[in-house]
Amino acid sequence: MADSPFPMSNRSGLLRTTLNSSLAPQNLSHSLLLLEQSNAAALEDQSLVEDTGDDLDRGKSRVDVLFPQFFDVLQTQGGGSETFEVIQALTHVCRGVVEQLELEIERGVGGAQGARQRESILGWLRQEIYTWRLLHALYYDRILLQTDTQADDEMQDGPTLGGSEKEVIQQLYTINATLREYQLVVDWLEACYDPGEQQNPLHCHDRMMAWENTLFQLENLQGAAFGKGHEIVTRLDPDAPIREKRPLHALDEEDNVRLSRAIFAAIRSGRVDEGLKLCKHYGQTWRAAILEGWRLHEDPNFEQNVSAVHEKLPIEGNPRRDIWKRCAWMMADSKNYDEYSRATAGVFSGHLGSLKSLLHSNWHDLLWAHLKVQIDIRVESEIRGCCLKRYQPMPDDYWNGKMTMEQIFDELNVAKDASVRDFAQGNLGVIQRHLILDTCGELLQHMVRWVEKDAGQLSPHQLRFMAHIVLFLRQIGRVEQERQAEKIIAAYVEALIARGEPQLIAYYAAALSNPLQVKLYSRFLEQVEQKRQRELALDAALQAGLDVEQITRITVENIRLAQHAPGEFGEPHSGEISVPDQRKISALEWLLHLPEQRGELLWQANAMMRTYLACSKMECVRQTFRMIPGDIVQQIVSLYSSMDNVPPREECCLKEYLCYKVYLSGVNSFVEWNRLQQNRPKKPQAGATGSAQDNFTERMASERKEQAHRSEVMRWEHKVKEQAKQTIETLYNVLMFPDKGWLVDPFTSKQPENGVQLNWENRLLQMEKLRCICLPEIALLLNEVMFKSGDFVGCVRLADEISSESRQLYKVYTKHKLAELLSKIADASLELLNSKLDPWGYPITV
Repeated sequence: MADSPFPMSNRSGLLRTTLNSSLAPQNLSHSLLLLEQSNAAALEDQSLVEDTGDDLDRGKSRVDVLFPQFFDVLQTQGGGSETFEVIQALTHVCRGVVEQLELEIERGVGGAQGARQRESILGWLRQEIYTWRLLHALYYDRILLQTDTQADDEMQDGPTLGGSEKEVIQQLYTINATLREYQLVVDWLEACYDPGEQQNPLHCHDRMMAWENTLFQLENLQGAAFGKGHEIVTRLDPDAPIREKRPLHALDEEDNVRLSRAIFAAIRSGRVDEGLKLCKHYGQTWRAAILEGWRLHEDPNFEQNVSAVHEKLPIEGNPRRDIWKRCAWMMADSKNYDEYSRATAGVFSGHLGSLKSLLHSNWHDLLWAHLKVQIDIRVESEIRGCCLKRYQPMPDDYWNGKMTMEQIFDELNVAKDASVRDFAQGNLGVIQRHLILDTCGELLQHMVRWVEKDAGQLSPHQLRFMAHIVLFLRQIGRVEQERQAEKIIAAYVEALIARGEPQLIAYYAAALSNPLQVKLYSRFLEQVEQKRQRELALDAALQAGLDVEQITRITVENIRLAQHAPGEFGEPHSGEISVPDQRKISALEWLLHLPEQRGELLWQANAMMRTYLACSKMECVRQTFRMIPGDIVQQIVSLYSSMDNVPPREECCLKEYLCYKVYLSGVNSFVEWNRLQQNRPKKPQAGATGSAQDNFTERMASERKEQAHRSEVMRWEHKVKEQAKQTIETLYNVLMFPDKGWLVDPFTSKQPENGVQLNWENRLLQMEKLRCICLPEIALLLNEVMFKSGDFVGCVRLADEISSESRQLYKVYTKHKLAELLSKIADASLELLNSKLDPWGYPITV
């Protein structure tokens, strides 16, 4: 795993030591942008980034790789400290995308419009990276460090009296978690500082002298070219401009301001030692000395373990730090200095006013200023309370500046600058505020409100960011209400559904409760049409541990019960299946993946066939029936070991399936018989008369044609007879279906346990209606085949079957349909009478 993008430090910012580097920067831009230059050098080595020319998506494809990359990172997640390694990895992949976008902007990919779009993406990604760093820093301390030191904290009553300033503050940072968190936030703000337009490189050479233009003018009084006639200082000591109330040379004044700005920028970014080097490089060593005055004092020669050593050890820090601090406060409070010099003194003396006047337009800068002051007040209070030394008093305004973190954020929310208020009330500001305050419950409430009210305004990447924060908080046990967390994760899953990546959807859906994951993943499956894509979607669900059986059942039901407006997909041609019906039938493929779902497959297929039969959509019925494996009966029986163990629902489904099988066999057989019946071979046409020789030839040919025709007619009659016989048998199989009859459930000892959920009563009603529709039609088809085949006795015998009390088929007839059937049977009786037989087909006896 990569190193932490925001390294944890066990010492405070007040305890940093001076860098032992003798290399002076060649110019100010180098000293201020050292990290940025190193990143740029690394980017130059990335030769694998493709220049795609006119990038139509303007960087969208670059940033979209974060979806699968975050998924890959989370798959390695574990418990304990591995959770924080995941945060580091998420930060790393975001940084990789930022580097690619920066390189594309540098190369001019996409033109001016593409650069603007990429800059917008970069702005969001940088803030996301900053937030991940904040999350890692704070919760690493809260979860791991605070837990490890809790036992030690309980054993300590407080700081030891009489120690050095450095020892006291070291102990304070060890036992005071609140102060340590303040320092962590300050370190984070400094690490994420972007000077932006405040960059102001100074032009310089290797060796420089302070105020050289003023010195030159003082040494050359005639200096017409250098501002003759303008009053400047007469002395060159550091206090001369304030004491004499005269300016330096104009060029030196400008250089002073530029240097002050550069020093403050170095301090704002947490590089105090870099500011010291700048002072020395530009010949203003007194500034460097002033910047050293804040360091905590410690004399190691008083320690017992070194008392035996005869060599004197160097003293650290400033033994007169209290006097220096009082002077720094006065400097920050004075109007005689430029705003950057005042702010620099204010950072180390706890003067908030000087910092706010300079950093009034940026939320992060103001937060940094407040926290620097709060840390300074708490450190100073601890030193003066524990060290056995008399200190110069600080002004009352200094001590009155103490604030809680909540008060700081309340002040930022009502800041005068609109940009500060906008960020404080925006999504990123709210997230960072609640992470710092450790109010995870309120953070989740805000996120849920954004998802519910501003769902259309949240980009998929904002949802990705929020969802992963929630997953992290859940992992460390900071989620109080799971329902809120699930709403946020579910919103991200819906965004992934729009992208159509099954592995990601399944993985994040698995983080939800069963009802919600079933609802969302079934919604995704409803959109998948291709067979291969369906297999991949189901494989992803199985790997993620989703409830595939319930998901596929809900998916098929949703598609089956979907209502479409008439003509929405156009009207199908006669004998064709409409687009919605094709989609419904194709949905049964979801139930073919798992052998355990053969019962569910039959249940859903039977429901479809009931609907299609009621609507007289025979092609849909046939296509639905073909979706069911031919050995479905054997599969279900083998699944439950024996027929006796088959549950009631599956047992009823099996019989219903066999009913449709017999019905389709009878109807298809009738269609084939009707086709043969209507395709009687045509008699050959007689040829025209001619000469005797021609007549003989034509007569012989005509006789051969007639003979062939007679043979063909005989074969046709035989086929029709055999087909009629088969058709009569298959149609009788429908009417005479065993075990209580066609579309009647077999006798079962009990109804299904979830009969209400299955809408069992509605199914029984549908089957009864289908019996009233289909059985009279089958009887009419059977009568037609027998009548046209000359089996008039069979037609009359059909009446006996209909009126039989054993099956009670007459109950499915209405009066109209029964009258129609009896009329057909009466025609057969007339034919029998015309054949010298009685109406029932028996010989007439006198």
